[in-house]
Amino acid sequence: MVEGDFTQDRRLKEAKAAFDASVDSGMTFFDTAEVYGTALMGAVNSESLLGDFIRERKQQGPVDVTVATKFAALPWRFGRGSVLSALKKSLERLGLPSVELYQLHWPGLWGNEGYLDGLADAYDQGLVKAVGVSNYNEKRLRDAHARLKKRGVPLAVNQVNYSLIYRTPEENGVKAACDDLGVTLIAYSPIAQGVLSGKYTPENPPTGPRGNTYTPEFLTKLQPLMNRIKEIGASYGKNPTQVSLNWLTCQGNVVPIPGAKSAGQAMDFAGALGWSLTAGEVEELRTLAREIKGIKMPIEES
Repeated sequence: MVEGDFTQDRRLKEAKAAFDASVDSGMTFFDTAEVYGTALMGAVNSESLLGDFIRERKQQGPVDVTVATKFAALPWRFGRGSVLSALKKSLERLGLPSVELYQLHWPGLWGNEGYLDGLADAYDQGLVKAVGVSNYNEKRLRDAHARLKKRGVPLAVNQVNYSLIYRTPEENGVKAACDDLGVTLIAYSPIAQGVLSGKYTPENPPTGPRGNTYTPEFLTKLQPLMNRIKEIGASYGKNPTQVSLNWLTCQGNVVPIPGAKSAGQAMDFAGALGWSLTAGEVEELRTLAREIKGIKMPIEES
């Protein structure tokens, strides 16, 4: 076995352990997408992998999981039929007759009305139990809600980047619109690519692309907030990751979805459940976070 194969095998085993630990901890909502994972460089499609994990788990006994996946609004995809076609391929990879949630992964350059009609068709045909969007700004969100409502289909979720240090959904009207429309806000990158876990410092910044955003200068400004997160966490017996995730759930109508790459991470995330910060602590952390310069994610402003 070459080194690349060994690394891939190790990662697959860690991913399976993360899945099992999540289920064992009561975290049974799994969010994936048709574009997660690629055949290039030997990667495994995320939907296929999740489908394998579910089948293997079922061999041990009944398992109740909630699966969400997403449609990629690629420029060459046109009309409602493209949504149904992509969904059926996703279901084949997952090995499931239907999924609980199907989302538009991002706004298309064109044809979004057709994509929404495709979501409604999938809902009417029983291929999905709920539909949603992702990375939609307030106007797109309200327009999508209105178009689906005409079909008698509720818009269930809007999945956006949201964390204690990236609160753009609070500032651009998305969070308020979700609350107003009864749309659940699913928060991806809820610990800011690991930054809110406390593992990075000005002396030990992240490498790769995230290092361009979370620079030593940024991490220096972050320290007062991180110090207070640690202090509050200590009073509950919780670590910074668990405090940061709990802060999001305290906003109401928010479901954070951290990505567990190992069993240890999955159990760590489970520690964010079953307790709650006080209202005073929630606002104190928000106030400290306001002192940090915001991070821009253009996709939600398009």
